[in-house]
Amino acid sequence: MPNFRSAILAVTLALSHVGGTHAFVSFPSRDNVAIVGSTGVSSTARFMKTKQPPPAAITESDKYTYGEVSRAYRRTVYTHDDWVKHRSPNRFIRNLSSITSSGVYKNLAKEVIATTAVATFVVSWNCIFGEYQDFASVTHNGPLHDSLIPILTLPLAPFTLASPSLGLLLTFRANTSYTRWDEARKNWGMNINHTRDLVRLGNAYYDRSAVTPERAEDDLKRLALCTWCFVRCMKRHLSPAWEDEEDFRKELLEKLPKEQAEAIFAAAHRPNRALQDLSVAIENLPIHFIRKNEIHRAATIFEDNLGSSERLLTSPIPLFYSRHTARFLSFWLLLLPFALWEPLGNSWNHVDMIPVTSVLSLFLFGIEELATQLEEPFTILPMQGFCDKIYNWCNEIVSFAPGDNGMPVYENKGTPNVGAGTLISGNVNGVNGSSRVEVAK
Repeated sequence: MPNFRSAILAVTLALSHVGGTHAFVSFPSRDNVAIVGSTGVSSTARFMKTKQPPPAAITESDKYTYGEVSRAYRRTVYTHDDWVKHRSPNRFIRNLSSITSSGVYKNLAKEVIATTAVATFVVSWNCIFGEYQDFASVTHNGPLHDSLIPILTLPLAPFTLASPSLGLLLTFRANTSYTRWDEARKNWGMNINHTRDLVRLGNAYYDRSAVTPERAEDDLKRLALCTWCFVRCMKRHLSPAWEDEEDFRKELLEKLPKEQAEAIFAAAHRPNRALQDLSVAIENLPIHFIRKNEIHRAATIFEDNLGSSERLLTSPIPLFYSRHTARFLSFWLLLLPFALWEPLGNSWNHVDMIPVTSVLSLFLFGIEELATQLEEPFTILPMQGFCDKIYNWCNEIVSFAPGDNGMPVYENKGTPNVGAGTLISGNVNGVNGSSRVEVAK
């Protein structure tokens, strides 16, 4: 029991010096919660108003830490070749051989060094104030063995009892973070699907008989550009300014008319401005209003995807949950070397504690690190790749013309007694000699 109390006292004093005195800050009593002043604001509300933490402030060095910079290398887009490599039976050897270059593990250097330092301190302390073995494995009393200072140990049972709770906290944290990543990826999947759908409908429904070929080409190219512009603005909206602002301005100035691009730059909410431009481009198409409504539904889905993504960006997993999990894990791993002293007593001078603590810290902190990296999904999603593909696909779709592949094209100009697509005349006026069959009025 003296050893247990000594270990707890030593760790508590050390943490109090590291963490400051915030643990001893007084909070409002229960009586104060019920007190409401003449202004109708309770003392708790006033307390919360005055004690709110300041907005997060980051320095230039924070933006370019290894953990932040390495997120750009996690924007993976797989091909068939990548999947073959992913399923390779050599994947275990490949993953083990790359452990020293893992970005996740490099980002945990401080945490692993801290727990390893505690394990090293415990081994050194107990060899000095307890017993140690020489290189011949002969046991001797430490230099201060006869002093009143005990060795530092803790029973293993509390860690065994706490392990299931810690596992549940880490599991929920990781699962919730992955769910957030999955939702963000699905939002972009919906963007990809409906950009193609919108441009395809616009191209198919376009009444080319009502305008000149030049006007049709301009309208459809504008539709494709405005569709791409929205997803590019959404990508910029969900990315940090220092990473994407310069490229964003360059791309828009290259692809859009300067006046339209400048209007987007000046907008307080750029995706909203881009969506407005897309709606105008849809309205300018010579299409029946019922068909226009179908196209507008795709644009409405863009708005839904944007709102869902903004919710993920601005609302993290509740901070009190993340902080409690991090504190629980930190205390568990920092105190673990005290409990491993007896179980690893068969090793020379209990030295096995040091590598065991390092490896356990690396993998358990790694679970929490994975959850933290997944929690904000947008800077690890290949959004630029998505935008580039959308640009190429939309421009390709509007290059298609009815009948340009030899298929017959049927027109129904409103004959009440003739069904759409009924062959009435065989005027050959399609593109590339295809039959464009018109239904007479």
